Amino acid sequence: MKPEIQQSKILVVDDKPANVMLLEQLLEEEGYTNIFSTMDSRKVVELYVSENIDMILLDIRMPHMDGIEVMEALKEVIGPDDYLPILVLTAQTDMETRQRALSVGARDFLTKPFQPWEVFQRIHNMLETRVFYLSQRSRANVLADEVFKRTQQIRETQLEVVRRLGRAGEYRDNETGAHVVRMSKSCKLLALAAGLDREFAELILQASPMHDVGKIGIPDRILLKPGRLTPEERVIMETHVEIGVDIIGEFESPMLEMARSIAATHHEKWDGSGYPDKLSGKDIPVEGRIAAICDVFDALTSERPYKEAWPLEKAVSFLEENAGSHFDPDLVQLFISIIPDVVALREQHPDEEE
Repeated sequence: MKPEIQQSKILVVDDKPANVMLLEQLLEEEGYTNIFSTMDSRKVVELYVSENIDMILLDIRMPHMDGIEVMEALKEVIGPDDYLPILVLTAQTDMETRQRALSVGARDFLTKPFQPWEVFQRIHNMLETRVFYLSQRSRANVLADEVFKRTQQIRETQLEVVRRLGRAGEYRDNETGAHVVRMSKSCKLLALAAGLDREFAELILQASPMHDVGKIGIPDRILLKPGRLTPEERVIMETHVEIGVDIIGEFESPMLEMARSIAATHHEKWDGSGYPDKLSGKDIPVEGRIAAICDVFDALTSERPYKEAWPLEKAVSFLEENAGSHFDPDLVQLFISIIPDVVALREQHPDEEE
């Protein structure tokens, strides 16, 4: 006998002491080492749970709870991914009893009086099935854990690529990596304040760092120009949106789809005067509206080689003055309500120059 079968935990349930003693003796002589028994059917569920029983030998006709009631009670605690062999021992041979027993969890029957060799064979066969089942379940769990780990690795790699591309775009524009972090975390805070679910908030946190990745494709003479751009230069500068969308591509991933949407729409304005498509109001995806506020606010309150950082009050006033024209007015009010949390992000992620 295989050790894992020999060591299986077997519970004998019968209200007659002689039957219990006989089965215990037979099982011990056969080599089983973990035998439990009870003559009180009300204790079966408790024993099954506390001892992690592998198999039950169950009488049908018992006081307090008969075998059918015991199996019905067991169904409430047996997990959906578990297999518990129940071998019914009964003197009843009528079809109705067998049918009811099978319907509530019995796996096999033995009619009293029984032959020892038949008891051993049926027990061995049923335990062999359980051992195989547990082995397959364990293997499935190991594989599931491995798949989860690999998926997490892929996801983390993907996120790191997104962060690096986002920082590449910002560095080309004399920005810092800290701006990308603050802006993306502000987006998450605003999404939650707007009542969007946590899944959306996590996606916008992951996707928003790529909002200006298209700046990689803008010539230095325009991107790094210290003064005001000419109308011709402004047209070229605005193509960073199309470049960003092209860089992110059409890969089917919720995170990259949101990144593409943010890159395409965070320069649209509530009144329709933005670019590239002059979308207005709620035709602008909410992730684009959120990113627009968070990006502008962090840029205004950041010091750069070509400008001083705006005081907090001035930046807030700018958002309020442009609510309903540049920005979604409802989102502006929500953003102002979380200003303390947004300001705290600068302390947590200061610019390198600070």
